Amino acid sequence: MKKRDFEEMHEVLNMPGSRRQMLKQSAVGFGYLALASMLSGESLQAAAGPRASSDSMTHFPARAKRVIFLFMKGGPSQVDTFDYKPKLQADTGKELPFDKPRVQFAPTGNLLASPWKFKQYGESGKHVSELFPHVAECVDDICFLNSCHGTNPAHGGAALKLHTGSDNFVRPSMGAWVNYGLGSENNNLPGFITICPTLAHGGVKNWSSAFLPAACAGTPLGNASLSSEEARVQFIENLKLSRKSQRVQLDMIRQMNQDLLNRTGPESALEARTASFELAFRMQSEMPDAVDLTQESAATHHLYGLDETETADFGRQCLMARRFCERGVRFVQITHSNTRVQWDQHGELRKEHPINAKEVDKPISGLLKDLKQRGLLEDTLVVWGGEFGRTPTVQGGGNDGRDHNPEGFTMWMAGGGVKPGISYGATDDYGFYAVENKVHVHDMHATLLHLMGLDHLKLTYRYAGRDFRLTDVAGNVVHDIIA
Repeated sequence: MKKRDFEEMHEVLNMPGSRRQMLKQSAVGFGYLALASMLSGESLQAAAGPRASSDSMTHFPARAKRVIFLFMKGGPSQVDTFDYKPKLQADTGKELPFDKPRVQFAPTGNLLASPWKFKQYGESGKHVSELFPHVAECVDDICFLNSCHGTNPAHGGAALKLHTGSDNFVRPSMGAWVNYGLGSENNNLPGFITICPTLAHGGVKNWSSAFLPAACAGTPLGNASLSSEEARVQFIENLKLSRKSQRVQLDMIRQMNQDLLNRTGPESALEARTASFELAFRMQSEMPDAVDLTQESAATHHLYGLDETETADFGRQCLMARRFCERGVRFVQITHSNTRVQWDQHGELRKEHPINAKEVDKPISGLLKDLKQRGLLEDTLVVWGGEFGRTPTVQGGGNDGRDHNPEGFTMWMAGGGVKPGISYGATDDYGFYAVENKVHVHDMHATLLHLMGLDHLKLTYRYAGRDFRLTDVAGNVVHDIIA
């Protein structure tokens, strides 16, 4: 086909009343609709975006307005951090007196005591490992969930389960669900931001919107292979055009797009692109200020550990999270994923778990203390945890490692309407299985949504012929931990 013939055909097909328009508006246009639905992140619902922020959008009064999720990639060991097991200490080297899980990631041997001492802290008397001396100072503000459990012993599946509620299908992340249900409190910033996210074990799927409107997805700042100093929105400043010139340019683009829509009818993918242009323009006025940590005092930098080599990287993430929350971002995730070590100690437990804990302990404590003194902890839900825990039995021949363990592990919550200074649920005497007041990942999700004023049974989205939700067909709110 000659170029001129192609151009003429293209012009005819796009004329008002053309064959293309007729197909889109008639019964035989189903093929076109199917094609449009295959455009994934730019699907027919993409332009809908998050719901407008309003108290009337909640199913009941919310206890929390925003979430900070502290993701410890790799799986911290519960029996070496927040789940003290005297029996494990006493029986180290002995065989586990009951059956191990039918499905294991790798074979393990006998019981291995924690190499670290535990002490009681606060009025609650919570036992905390010497790995976390700073977080230990905050135990009376924390609700420890010592009976969490999941379904997958592999990093990829377990990380997806934690983030999306599914370990084998692409589903929207919990941040996307919160963003969809509540919207943003600040139209100049995204409703969901993820700082230095990992690109492994699910990668972008851990913060994607999947079939939810594209605007609900997390906006990544940097990634786990970069320093948090490099966690910025790229091209946030236009060095060639002034704001006034950009505004004129965007107005022209919007008018051109609207003229096209007037001729062809609604086109959600195009509308979504237009909305993304507008958000990017508005972000220029607020994002640089939000990530400018030079505005913070030296005392605040010290509180978060920005003046120490080991803690500066994660401290910057925590401080940015607080600044985003102050500015109305609904869901902020920060990831500790030391690319050299991580929390995945199949070996060298004694060497590497202290490195990880050192990097996050002071920054997390600083975040909790800072939120509290600013009056933000009351309506900010802070969630800490990894994709699973570790076995109390030893892995490898060096007597210095633990395998993956989704059967029982610890997560914790603080602020946002949870009871402070309590430990909920329990694992067995050795910390292998959750046995008392068990909290499945779906239960954690249901409880998080409940604290945000959302009924997990009602927060649904119609896709592929069925109603989907974060908790799928499971999940119970853990009412006992709600203040």
